[in-house]
Amino acid sequence: MTQPLPHRWRALWVTLVAGFMTLLDVSIVAVALPSMQRELGASPASVQWVVSGYALTFGLTLVAAGRLGDAVGRRRMFLVALAAFILCSAAAGAAPSIELLVIARLAQGIASGSLAPQNSALIQQMFGGAERARAFGFFGATVGISTAIGPVVGGLILAVASWPWIFFVNVPIGLAALILAARLLPGSSRAAAGRGHLDPVGVLLLGGGVLAAMLPLVQAEDGGLRTLWWLFPAAAALIACFAWWEARAVRRGREPLLDPRLLTGTPGYAGGIALGTMYFVGFSGIWLVLALYFQEGLGWSPLHSGLAVTPFSVGSAVAAVVAGRLVDRLGRRLTVFGLVTVAVGLVATAFVLRWAPAWAVAPALLIGGVGSGLVISPNVTMTLRNVPVSMAGAAGGALQTGQRVGAAVGTALLPGLYYVVLAATGEDHVAVMVAVCAAAGAVMVALLIAGAEWRADHRRPEPDTRPDTHAHITSA
Repeated sequence: MTQPLPHRWRALWVTLVAGFMTLLDVSIVAVALPSMQRELGASPASVQWVVSGYALTFGLTLVAAGRLGDAVGRRRMFLVALAAFILCSAAAGAAPSIELLVIARLAQGIASGSLAPQNSALIQQMFGGAERARAFGFFGATVGISTAIGPVVGGLILAVASWPWIFFVNVPIGLAALILAARLLPGSSRAAAGRGHLDPVGVLLLGGGVLAAMLPLVQAEDGGLRTLWWLFPAAAALIACFAWWEARAVRRGREPLLDPRLLTGTPGYAGGIALGTMYFVGFSGIWLVLALYFQEGLGWSPLHSGLAVTPFSVGSAVAAVVAGRLVDRLGRRLTVFGLVTVAVGLVATAFVLRWAPAWAVAPALLIGGVGSGLVISPNVTMTLRNVPVSMAGAAGGALQTGQRVGAAVGTALLPGLYYVVLAATGEDHVAVMVAVCAAAGAVMVALLIAGAEWRADHRRPEPDTRPDTHAHITSA
């Protein structure tokens, strides 16, 4: 029986702090774009790459970095990625031109994408059973809070300092996390590391497919959906080639980048990725829609706009921690209930914004946030619980890649829908109602997937989640 790591909970908090910084940088920068554009003399198209470039390289790196962590050790990958993130944050804050800032952000996205899959893999490595579910509960709270609170933190920083401090603030926090991580994170056993084949062809095929899928989406504001639509069929072709190549690698007894048997033979894995992808379409897209409505429609400041959505963040954080204690007992029922609650909260939000004062939206957002906390962390737990620890990095990277693609779809389509309805009606409150209801529609699709997984769970035997059980499963 594998002895549990003595300092595992302290190690978890270090990884969550680092993960919080990398995920926060997806949304925190958006409120500073006008200041960057003015001070650097940048065009709207070039300054938008400060946000979209980070999201693009973040999503591109996840699976390959997760597989590399499986092969050479998650602790090593975590430390290298965190050090790179700190350096890139300093470079972004010190950038004297928009070109150098965009380059620093692209590199920062690579560092973030290299760090993110190590988080979920380290949780699987350090924890088992009910403790693993609790740890994923904290992880889910981190994802939910960092995504929703970015505009608030960005607004607070801009209220007391200039835009470079949005990046500089990562440096002291990151250095402290780096020192603690070097002391607390466990090394990888030979069973979990040392699998040296990294499948470069698979990396290129999957990277090309993700790039082709995400580039039109992150460039949507500059007409990317209209001019780059042909990349979507190219993405489908590349992903199909990737699937064929990975199956071929397995047949020949070689280590694939992402073992296709994770999708076809691991209970709950494929459904969990699909659920997470659809949920993030609505979950991520809603923040930009609300920011547009509050700031452009109502004339609120970025800080006021960010504070208005704080009830969602608070509800999500509290519920995610509670969900970590309940998921072992309730399973997919918890996710189903959470998705229903999110849908109710979003529909209520839409109708409040249409027919009531904007300040009255807080209770509806709180309801939606509670539901969200019951979705993200339980879905991670249920998706990864049957994945062998030796494959945890690549599997977690694929799950997060789905979330990043879903987020890109949501942030491209929902604001686009808002502007279309606004142009047709001239009424901001109608536009926000339609866009928020569309987000609720994406959540309902995720609910259908969760319901199917719930039914399938009744036909599956209970998994054995003891730490040593997974450690000895191989991909053969």
